Amino acid sequence: MRERALAEEIAQDVMLELWRRRESLDIEQTFRGYLIRSTRNRALNHVRHQKIVAREAATASLDPPSSPSAEDEMLGKELERTIRNAIDDLPESCKEVFELSRGQGLKYAEIAEVLKISVKTVEKRMGQALAELRKSLGAWLPR
Repeated sequence: MRERALAEEIAQDVMLELWRRRESLDIEQTFRGYLIRSTRNRALNHVRHQKIVAREAATASLDPPSSPSAEDEMLGKELERTIRNAIDDLPESCKEVFELSRGQGLKYAEIAEVLKISVKTVEKRMGQALAELRKSLGAWLPR
């Protein structure tokens, strides 16, 4: 019974996505072929997701939660402070892009729209920000 409900849900998701993208959709094959491929891909994505969830659940059950030691807490606070300082030291344009991306979760196109700059400029500034952060936080990064 669960498999049937899952299959119906996947089919419904495919149809919903088809409806959402109806104006910009460019089908290069038969419509039937497109539906079959979309449904197959959606089902495979679901199977992959289930494997990840199962793996995480198995890992979580192996490692019982423990409270961090005082040293771990102190190191964590020092790392947070170091990261904040490194971000604050970024050039203003790079810092703005970095915070919109990482802090607010905006995509590059959305950042470009908000700042009224090109996506390429966003990519360049983010690359500069990440390079500066790698340099500033080098001692904290794994080798």
